[in-house]
Amino acid sequence: MIDVNEICQLHRDMVVRWHRQDMDNPYREFLEVVCAQHSYNYLLWHEEDIARSPDVGDIRVAQVKRAIDRYNQLRNDWIEKIDDSIVGQLLERRVSPALDAPLNTETPGSTVDRLSIIALRIYHLEEQTQRTDATAEHVESVERKLAVCLEQQADLSNSLAQLLNDLTAGRRRHKTYRALKMYNDPALNPYLYQAKKRLAG
Repeated sequence: MIDVNEICQLHRDMVVRWHRQDMDNPYREFLEVVCAQHSYNYLLWHEEDIARSPDVGDIRVAQVKRAIDRYNQLRNDWIEKIDDSIVGQLLERRVSPALDAPLNTETPGSTVDRLSIIALRIYHLEEQTQRTDATAEHVESVERKLAVCLEQQADLSNSLAQLLNDLTAGRRRHKTYRALKMYNDPALNPYLYQAKKRLAG
């Protein structure tokens, strides 16, 4: 149904590509959704770098924080779109899970999100190993971290492939969970709706 190797290759390829050119999405169908979700992790990663820079002023940090909130909301929205797409594929295949089929602790969309973040981490760790201004100790430390990330990526990829196989065979049930982020909702964030009342009064 879904090739996990293709997902991981997409994550790797697009991190490299977006560091060299403007962001785009050359994929179609399911991989187009995966790529869109990956793009928000890419944007988040680089906004987080800016937020932690000691030479950035308070105004810029506030702008970055708002961007982080926006991208994080979109990141979660697109995790749900990945899961919704999987629901659609299962319906198309008329997969009926067994009555006693368990749910997984996380959805495939959440796992794809974790693989996206690992791909970003691997790229930036590899970048560190190529620094000419770094000490040998720094490079050795980075290489150890990189080995851990590569192992995590392999383990997570295998787990996702198994989960997708189980879903397709009806051995597990799939359900899209909604993140229901409250801090971006002016009706649910107390500071926002109380501020609105204060301004109205």
